[in-house]
Amino acid sequence: MTAVPTPSRTYDLSFARWVRENVEGGDKLNMCMQCGMCSGSCPNGQEMDNGPRKLFMMVRAGLKDEVLSSSTLWECTSCYRCYVRCPRGIPVTTIVQHLAALAAKEGYAPKNKVENYFFSKAFWWSAESFGKTDERLVTMKYFFSFGFGEGIRKALDNLKIALGMIKAGRMHIGLPHTIKNKSQLKAMIAKAKELEQKG
Repeated sequence: MTAVPTPSRTYDLSFARWVRENVEGGDKLNMCMQCGMCSGSCPNGQEMDNGPRKLFMMVRAGLKDEVLSSSTLWECTSCYRCYVRCPRGIPVTTIVQHLAALAAKEGYAPKNKVENYFFSKAFWWSAESFGKTDERLVTMKYFFSFGFGEGIRKALDNLKIALGMIKAGRMHIGLPHTIKNKSQLKAMIAKAKELEQKG
């Protein structure tokens, strides 16, 4: 995989070409006729700053920074409505997911505090650390991603739910559960990252 180009001027096509050649489904991006069916079908569209239709036009315009910092990448729920309804059969969801992965890899974060972005970071931190997710730690890491005060507020707002889960035996108290042979998991993750770098 080649390095992601930084467009040098407005309407620089190097980023669009890179997306077409390196992002799964990107080769179908040129087929987009900007009908808006994807954005109109999206159940989470009102939460997005751009929506898929506009995002694809931004890719074509070479607006790399704006694309990779768009909340659209993180607000996608992967329901595939856009893909199913696209009259051209463009794999919209796949393209958006791969652009989100690229944004994370390149160190971009959404301009606004997008909840999916923070939740995915907390989720993967737990999965990589323990080999499974510990709901308590994922939740707390997620809550405090919004700042200390907001983390305390969110924790107190959900205290009744947590106590109910503990009482019902749905959430344990104590150290996080971990998998056996965490070293094997770490080796697998390292190998996956190595393969990803090679493209």
